[in-house]
Parts: sequence; structure tokens; C-alpha cells
Amino acid sequence: MLLLDNISCGYGPMQAVTELNLSVSPGKITALLGANGAGKSSTIMCIAGHVELQAGKIFYNDSDISHDTPVQRVATGIGLVPEGRRLFPNLTVRENLIVGGYCRNKTLTGPNIEKVLAMFPRLAERLTQQAGSLSGGEQQMLSIGRALMSQPKLLLIDELSLGLMPAMIDICYTAITDLKSRGMAILIVEQSTHRALEVADDVTVLESGREVWKGSAEEARGSSDLIDAFLGLKESEHIQEIK
Repeated sequence: MLLLDNISCGYGPMQAVTELNLSVSPGKITALLGANGAGKSSTIMCIAGHVELQAGKIFYNDSDISHDTPVQRVATGIGLVPEGRRLFPNLTVRENLIVGGYCRNKTLTGPNIEKVLAMFPRLAERLTQQAGSLSGGEQQMLSIGRALMSQPKLLLIDELSLGLMPAMIDICYTAITDLKSRGMAILIVEQSTHRALEVADDVTVLESGREVWKGSAEEARGSSDLIDAFLGLKESEHIQEIK
């Protein structure tokens, strides 16, 4: 569904990612891992159209979207859950969800909100509450829900568990695995390597903007050298727990 063909991207003269090849298939979760500053978020935001593509091409459903605007990419079926949630804090939960569906027929707004609330019942209790007053976990639920309002076939998620309590992380990961089971393609950037490897099918590891490892999540879990070298010793201990 998504194919990055030798892409380089960055900010003006600065190149954050160099010659990256990556693919994401329907019904699969691909995890993009690496240390802080490795280029993971830049990759996500380049796919979404918010970071300049400097070289290479981006294909979505066999169409070249390299020069499409962010709005056009959302309309084709690409949803984004950005790092830090980036909600509209002074708007209510319902209003944030409505904004997320701006590119779809307005007759679908109500049914799509109901689907989000079925996935995250806690949001149903807070529909008229301002987004800025929600807990961090509730805000992440709302950020995922807002992205789902555009009815994406490909979901880009940047730092799903960042700053969340374990119980809230569990709720969000349950939602992600449910979406996967429905055939959605998911690309996830995650600081918590062990949580990502619990749900991922495929893994790409970046270091200094370049791919240094690619393989299945099962292979990644079995490679202590990989975890220690690129993802941190503490994560290696977590991986041993889930193997």
C-alpha cells in the first residue's frame, strides 16, 4: 500500500533521512525504530507531506504522491497521529473529531464519530469537554480517533506511548491491533521498542537518518545484538521478557 523508493528528506539544507526504502502492507504493522534524532519522525512527516521530500518517490496504492499536498494525501486515505497529539485544546472532543473528518462527506460525520466512540468509550463520556482538559491518555485516544474520522487505509502513528500511563498504553495498543485485524496498514514510530515489537510484523531501524537493519519483528526480538547496538540495553531486557 505504501512504498518509499529511495527517499531523502529534511528541512531546507539539512537532510534528516537519506536513501530510505520502506514498504507497508494492508493488515500489517511496520515499526520504524531507532534512537532520538535517527530520522523516524521526519520520515512519518514526509509521508504525510509536512517535511520536504528532497529525493526519491513516495507511492501509495501504486500512485506517485510525492508532490501531493497534505490535504490531498489525507483525501486519498492517509491518516496521521502526530507526536504530541496536536489537538485543538479549546475545542471539545466532538469538535476535534468533526475537524478530523473535514475531507469526507458530512453525512458520514455522525456514523464515523460513533465508530470512534465504540473503539474508545471513554471519549463518549467527554464529548462536550475541551480537549485540553483531558488526560494524556485520553488525548492520545482522541488523536487516534481524529485521524480515523478521515477513513484512512494507511495510518501513520508517531510516538504512540510517549508520556502515557501503562493502562492507557494498553488501551491504545488494543485499538491499533484491532485496526490491523480489519486490514488497515499501519506505520508506527515508537520509543518503547518492546511494545512496538509485540504488535509489529516488520521492522526498520534507523541510525543518523539511514537504514541500518530491516527484517521481521520476530527476527528483531531474537537479535540481542541489534537491540543493544541500536535500541538500548534497557530495551534488550524488555525484549527478553516478551520472547
